[in-house]
Formats: sequence, structure tokens, C-alpha cells
Amino acid sequence: MTIDAGAVIAAYYRAFNAGDAQGMLALLADDVEHHVNEGGIRRGKELFAEFCGHMGVSYRETLTDIVIFSGQDGTRAAAEFTVNGEYLQTDPGLPEAKGQRYILPAGTFFALRGGLITRVTTYYNLSDWVKQVSAG
Repeated sequence: MTIDAGAVIAAYYRAFNAGDAQGMLALLADDVEHHVNEGGIRRGKELFAEFCGHMGVSYRETLTDIVIFSGQDGTRAAAEFTVNGEYLQTDPGLPEAKGQRYILPAGTFFALRGGLITRVTTYYNLSDWVKQVSAG
């Protein structure tokens, strides 16, 4: 049976927009790799959960205009979307947070195995984000 990767990714983003980190984690394989924009690789659900916790404190984000692309074999998917965010708490090495709002185009590539996400690779323009929050 082929898994509908697009449906898995749609559920992942519904959980994201609902602020449901546990719902997101339920869709990840235990050995998930999270390839961070302009950063390293976090391996495993525990590190992904820590990332979600940090993001929930420092940022409030909603994704809109989500378009999901998926391969027919259920092992690959991608999504393009708009990040609508608010910078709540200063992240080390980044500009000071003062509740600045930002809007960024972004995209994520996914790998899946057995209906679970094994890789999350997100890209956005960090210098555009810095410019937006620095001006705010």
C-alpha cells in the first residue's frame, strides 16, 4: 500500500498552525533528521521537540498559502508557504525581539518512510527576516 505523503504533510501543517507540537511529533519517525536553515542537523524526535519548545517561546507563526507537492511512491514531498510571524523573545545571535511582525516566503522538503516523516529541511531567506525585524 502506498502512503499519501501529501496527506501526511497536510496533517503536519495543520498541527503546526494549531500550535500542536505533539501532533507534529506524532507524524515523525523516531530517527527524524531536521535540517535547519543556515544551521546544523538535529537528529531524533527529542531534539525536534526541544526545537518546537524554543520556537513556541521565541516566535508566534502561522503558515498560509500552503501548497504541497508529493511523489507518487509516498517517500518524498515538499511544501511552499508564507510564514506570518511575530518575534516574541530574543534568540541568541539575532536582533532584539520587540514583538516585530514579519512575512516570509519559505519552503520545506520532506522524506517519509512507512507514512512517517524522516527528514524535514526548511529554507527561508534569513537576511530578509533580519531586515524585517530590524526595521520593526
